[in-house]
Amino acid sequence: MAENIRKSRTEFNKQQKRLRREVGRAIGDYKMIEDGDRVMVCLSGGKDSFAMLDILLNLLKTAPVQFELVAVNLDQKQPGFPEHVLPDYLNSIGVPYHIIEKDTYSVVKRVIPEGKTTCGLCSRLRRGTLYGYAEEHGINKIALGHHRDDILETFFLNIFYTGKLKAMPPKLLSDDKKNIVIRPMAYCREKDIARFAEYKNFPIIPCNLCGSQENLQRQAMKTMLNQWDNQFPGRLESIFTSLKNVAPSQLADTELFDFVGLTQERFGNEATLARDAGLEILSL
Repeated sequence: MAENIRKSRTEFNKQQKRLRREVGRAIGDYKMIEDGDRVMVCLSGGKDSFAMLDILLNLLKTAPVQFELVAVNLDQKQPGFPEHVLPDYLNSIGVPYHIIEKDTYSVVKRVIPEGKTTCGLCSRLRRGTLYGYAEEHGINKIALGHHRDDILETFFLNIFYTGKLKAMPPKLLSDDKKNIVIRPMAYCREKDIARFAEYKNFPIIPCNLCGSQENLQRQAMKTMLNQWDNQFPGRLESIFTSLKNVAPSQLADTELFDFVGLTQERFGNEATLARDAGLEILSL
């Protein structure tokens, strides 16, 4: 029994250190958090946002810059949503928070036909509400709990269904230039976050707005990536690394690279150069 407890504790420490290291690296690589920032940590009640808050709170103690964290949850008025869970948890750990109450649930159910995917509209309504709150309250960074697997799923969704080569950036300036979104867990694997959340016993609140929606395209991407991860260890790491090593001249986007304006640069007579090199020019 004592041995099992020791092993469990050791595993927890490893997971915690790994996640903190990866979050710290992502923050540093993209300069996500700077001195004096007010960071809004968006809590959904899921494992990812709980883990993000926990890790940021720990980094707050040792970070070389001073910043402020404010936890914010959007109560979308879903039937049966346990409104007490997040306030109870946040009060217990002494984190300042605000609950935004806005009935986006009714809007989504009214607009989206039965059986159709609700995630797109739901996320747009959430984003607009959170952007507005951040601007009104002097918050200059909005932290979302998306992780590496979310980014890869989005990458393949765009390739397969929209014909675009894009994903979720670790740091994003909103279209109106008024808000900066950061994803501190961009380097973290979902399976590591899941284990960490289990160790921490976070009070997880499931999202029931969309039901199970097992046939969602994103779920199909998740299944595909999990199969690759199991069958080909290291493949997902390689794919994610490729998102950071883009060679525009080796793709086909004429807006991204000037293929039309390509010019040759040759010096001297071609035949003479070839003859000097011992080559024979064939006349066609």
